[in-house]
Amino acid sequence: LTSEVVDRVYKEYMGDAESPAQVRDGLLDALGDVYFVTSSLEVARSHRDAGNPVYFYEFQHRPSSAEGFVPEFVKADHGAEVAFVFGKPFLAGDV
Repeated sequence: LTSEVVDRVYKEYMGDAESPAQVRDGLLDALGDVYFVTSSLEVARSHRDAGNPVYFYEFQHRPSSAEGFVPEFVKADHGAEVAFVFGKPFLAGDV
């Protein structure tokens, strides 16, 4: 990687971070993009190129069930949308 690329990536995720919480949030965003967004986009493009319709979304709603279990800085964790899409029985383990 060139220093220009490193600088751009740093500015994108860390920006003008002034607190440890802002650094943490930037790092979590960067890791989320590397592990989830990049691979999801690759799969979506492959399906699109094969002629299939593709729908891509980013779920950001913090479920009320996360209260007391998930740190406040976590908005929507991986899989948090399942209860909203399929209903509460999947969240409560009543299946």
